[in-house]
Amino acid sequence: MSDSSIDEILNDCLAVRIRLIGRAVTGLYDSALGGHEVTIAQVNLLAALGKVGPCSPSRLGEVLQLERSTVSRNVNLMLGHGWIEAVSSDAKGVREVALSRAGRAKIESVMPHWRRAQRQAAELLGATGAGAVRAMAGDLGYPPGA
Repeated sequence: MSDSSIDEILNDCLAVRIRLIGRAVTGLYDSALGGHEVTIAQVNLLAALGKVGPCSPSRLGEVLQLERSTVSRNVNLMLGHGWIEAVSSDAKGVREVALSRAGRAKIESVMPHWRRAQRQAAELLGATGAGAVRAMAGDLGYPPGA
């Protein structure tokens, strides 16, 4: 590999820049939500489940484009907290989950902290960046049901 290839990757790679931005933004939200025993990833799973309604964990993963193991880990954790409930299951495990009253209450309880992180993220990205992120996510079908 030539130095020009290395420089091209280091100077131009969009993937690494998006990951760096993603980690910085996620850190803002997770820091703001830290006292609530919930991560921004879990808040978004709860919100998506509230919008989509009772569904299988795999459907929830499709909506948020998450790996099966990530969804499974978070679903089990949120079941344990009572934020979601199993509405059907079989010998293989949970078939469908729904947002519980405790899950709705969790969302409401974190909203002031989420809003603060939202403002910080918008400042970090700038108006143009925040608008571009919303537009790109919309092109990918997010938010669900929109």
